[in-house]
Amino acid sequence: MIKKKEKDWFKDRGYPHFSNKTPKRVRKKVLQYILNPKNIAKHSFLPLIFKEIKQRRYKESDFNGIIRRSHKKVKKGKIISNSKIRPILFATHIDAHIYSYYTKKIIGPKYETYLKKNKVLSDSITAYRKIETDDKLKYKNNVHFAKDVFDEIKKRENCVALVLDVENFFPTLNHKKIKLAWAKILGYKSLPKDHYNLFKAITRFSYVNLKDLKTKNGHFDEKELAKHKKNGKHTFFDNINDLLDSDIIIHKNQKQHKITKKLMGIPQGLPISALIANIYMLVFDEVIIEELTKKHNVYYRRYSDDIVVLCKENQIEYVEDFIIEEIKKIDLTISKDKTEKTLFKINNNRLLSYKIKEDNSLQENVPLNYLGFEFYGYQTLIKSKNLAKFYREMKQTVKRKHKRVEHLKEKYLIDDAPLYKRKLYRLYSYKGVKSRNLPAKRTYFKNGKAKTEYFERKFRGNYLRYAYRASDDLNAPEIKRQMRNHWKILQKTLKKYEFSNVDKD
Repeated sequence: MIKKKEKDWFKDRGYPHFSNKTPKRVRKKVLQYILNPKNIAKHSFLPLIFKEIKQRRYKESDFNGIIRRSHKKVKKGKIISNSKIRPILFATHIDAHIYSYYTKKIIGPKYETYLKKNKVLSDSITAYRKIETDDKLKYKNNVHFAKDVFDEIKKRENCVALVLDVENFFPTLNHKKIKLAWAKILGYKSLPKDHYNLFKAITRFSYVNLKDLKTKNGHFDEKELAKHKKNGKHTFFDNINDLLDSDIIIHKNQKQHKITKKLMGIPQGLPISALIANIYMLVFDEVIIEELTKKHNVYYRRYSDDIVVLCKENQIEYVEDFIIEEIKKIDLTISKDKTEKTLFKINNNRLLSYKIKEDNSLQENVPLNYLGFEFYGYQTLIKSKNLAKFYREMKQTVKRKHKRVEHLKEKYLIDDAPLYKRKLYRLYSYKGVKSRNLPAKRTYFKNGKAKTEYFERKFRGNYLRYAYRASDDLNAPEIKRQMRNHWKILQKTLKKYEFSNVDKD
């Protein structure tokens, strides 16, 4: 039997921060520090670094009564971007190790032990957990979780899939409820001192905006970073006092509840955040299982803040209202704009999907969107926007390479400059489907002298690999047909530019 590889709590993170990197050679020293709860109880957690990830979205929007797909939408009479902005905060290396160790070695196992007492509950919570596949050879991922839902729909045949999204999930978690849920999982009435210090670190956190660290015309001060590297420090400042003495603003968590004015929310991006969010939702999960699943045969799955339930057509209103009311009890809100209702029923011996509109009319052949897939009943496809993103990234990469080639031609006064295709093919074609080891190197400074380590890093395959595996796991050959034109599109994109080694015929 193939042994499943366990993820280590210790990870050598590459980003610069306010404290130095902790390479694998100091793992034992870090572990010794973490294993003493007294150290963690008095540990001073440093400010986080904040950045925003902008995801451009192309979706249906209402423009004065006209429905069309666009990157824009109308909100309160103004045309604004459809882009989704996801705030991410990441910790210093030693702080991240502490969060990771407590997540994987202390709190996580307690949470899993609690869930194992109720199999129906355990099966219903899918995100951020290690759940074995039926053959016990690997752990489930979003493809397996999507398959479970789609298989249940096929089994029920005539049912409704209700997909709901929790609004502003991480930024609106109630701190008092976090503390109570955390202590409950540990089996205590209140948090031990080391856990309480972690709780304070993720609720009363401070942070620095990554943009503010780009002090040289919107770029990092590379000379300053290089100077620290020569001193063996992969940091933005020589020490934390230099940050405090600088003009850079250190922000504090100021997200407040509208009514109580009390602080709320936790940072998204810390190794501990996902587990704490799962623990927070536990009381809600238990109520849904007891009141909807056991009493009314409602199928329930929650992947982080994405909730999907399968019920009968005549149960829709009751189930939706029940979920909305129960989520309010833990100070969260269901986003009505993102709620989707999809009816599945047999038509001419084929299972078909129908979108249930606001006026309760049906729109045929509109799929259920779940975890990156579109389920029509009779077929499963990769979500169209995910496929569009893959091709958009492919074309943008080629465009960047062309700019680089043109720069080299101008710099060295040459007429021809070839495109190095190997990496491009590895990332965006069937030639990158297989995993492999690639040569790599890292340079660090010791006693002011540069030292280079050569090693091999594992390339785990590209998006095509994911699509082909999803096609096999979901028993959906139509996904492979979705990807069949990727080579033609890549070659057509290459021919748009002047590369000396690309044949335009």
